[in-house]
Amino acid sequence: MKVVVVAEYYPRANDPALGVWAHRQALAARDAGAEVEVVVLHRPVPSKAALRARDLKQLVAPLRQPLKTTRDGIDVTYVPFVAPPRPRSYATWGAWAAPTLALVLRRKRFDLVHAHYAAPAGDAVRRARIKQPLVISVHGGDVLGVAERWRGGRAIVQAAFGAATVTLANSSAIADRSRELGATNVRVVHLGTDVPPPAHTDITTLVTVGNLIARKRHGDVLRALWLLRDEHPELHYVVVGDGPERPALQALARSLGLAERVAFRGALPPDQALTVARWGGIFVLPSVDEAFGVAYIEAMAGGIPAVGSRGEPGPEEIARCGGGIRLVAPGDPEALAHELRTLLEDATFRREVGAAARANVVENFTWERCGRETVAAYEAALR
Repeated sequence: MKVVVVAEYYPRANDPALGVWAHRQALAARDAGAEVEVVVLHRPVPSKAALRARDLKQLVAPLRQPLKTTRDGIDVTYVPFVAPPRPRSYATWGAWAAPTLALVLRRKRFDLVHAHYAAPAGDAVRRARIKQPLVISVHGGDVLGVAERWRGGRAIVQAAFGAATVTLANSSAIADRSRELGATNVRVVHLGTDVPPPAHTDITTLVTVGNLIARKRHGDVLRALWLLRDEHPELHYVVVGDGPERPALQALARSLGLAERVAFRGALPPDQALTVARWGGIFVLPSVDEAFGVAYIEAMAGGIPAVGSRGEPGPEEIARCGGGIRLVAPGDPEALAHELRTLLEDATFRREVGAAARANVVENFTWERCGRETVAAYEAALR
């Protein structure tokens, strides 16, 4: 079968980590037997960070993105489109991208389209009026964000679901939310990770990998570290990622007297980020609105205990599948500090949680399994 993957989030020349999970799922589907190519919805506008920093290289990078490339043997076409600024118009970007997407799709031969997110990608494919079946993957930003927070977003997401033959959700809770918005024939397909050989970890290091945005709750980790400062003077915190919260988080670290114990590493290439995540003794990401969270399973694959927030779709799903992730009340640094204290001070318990983490990933969250289940969903859509 020939499949065209349509995605907004996908690696770029200047940002190889952007949407790398979508690329890995495309590779997994290819390895499971599908013939895959990718079309990326590319809005050639610089980021707010580049505008604030007046970084000329980053300002022009979106304009220099090659429109055709090959990544790990998969052909990738970047389809430029123009749209108004994101804050007020993101829900409608599918309409803006549809004309150029339709032109590209008409020149291709394929059996099925797989769109990542109901909006804008799923909406753009719907508006392109293809005749082949549409599979939509839901990752949370569409059903928790676009449908709830953007004007007109709910109707757009519902229309995309109405056009889909099969909907793939990254967790059971997101599957239920998709059904509430009109999705039918919904399947849960978890994203995956590679499983490395066991390696040394540093129990004195807490690690977070994630964009520095408010919902990731990095500040809670800093406050928990402050609560543990006297009991565990050797403990330090490595933060991988960048984003608008970085200045505030650095200021918080200084105000808590933790500047020497916190390292902000910035955005790293995916392989380097993985190495750092699996070097730490505990992976901690107490975020909210977490539909899945590939970062958890990437760390857990190395036998690293993870800590997430209770009540969030992704962490709850990972815990339910086999453990290895500890859940604490969201927005509660004291509860987080208590959980970290237990893991730090009980070596036997920590090793048990780490072993469960690795076993959980091997059983439920490999790219091989993701590829098989993705291709099975394609076959169901074609039937």
